[in-house]
Amino acid sequence: MSSTSSSWTRWAPPVTRNLIVINFIIYLASSIFLHRGFDLAEVAGLHYFESSSFGLWQLVTYQFLHSTSSIDHVLSNMFALFMFGSSIEAFWGSKRFLLYYILCGISAGLVQELSWYYELREVVQYANVQLPTGIIPIDGFLSMLNTVGASGAVFGILLASGVLFPNSYILVGFVFPLKMKYFVFLYGAFELFAGVYNTWGNVAHFAHLGGMLGGALLIYLWRKKGVIQ
Repeated sequence: MSSTSSSWTRWAPPVTRNLIVINFIIYLASSIFLHRGFDLAEVAGLHYFESSSFGLWQLVTYQFLHSTSSIDHVLSNMFALFMFGSSIEAFWGSKRFLLYYILCGISAGLVQELSWYYELREVVQYANVQLPTGIIPIDGFLSMLNTVGASGAVFGILLASGVLFPNSYILVGFVFPLKMKYFVFLYGAFELFAGVYNTWGNVAHFAHLGGMLGGALLIYLWRKKGVIQ
């Protein structure tokens, strides 16, 4: 029994491990609920702040939800969390790592709200919106906007990896070695390009950048206060 328990606790530090487990449990629960006619994302996913569906708690809860259309979304986020989060948690400690993770997710959500606000600043002036399926009230349209996923927090973790371990190497595509500082810069540039030109499908690119921005701000403030090195 002790050997099994030890093996379970060795594969990742406690916060990283528990975050991964919680995200997969919520993914399974969301899939079951959706099959039974209840969409958890409608309550806990991040909605636009001017819609009646918005709740302040969603800035935290949306981070633990993922698309139920495919397991790829949660799988890729949790793999990245495991790869990059484990070393950062070991370096900073569990409490600071968890705080950083949650705050990066909140920062990502706030930037996503700003992105929506910029895109919708003219649309919200109207009482109704014309869609291919017909005319619907503006609040109904705004309530359709919904973001889920740990990607923003994970991008904050990625940023921290580039700052803390800039000269360590990552195998891009498991083939090409690249220093973390260059990988983070190129990934950030790609997200900016994709967000500005609205490419690569239904992905919240500005939320990803928001996670990186929040991470950079936190690291700067903590270093300035001398709480981290």
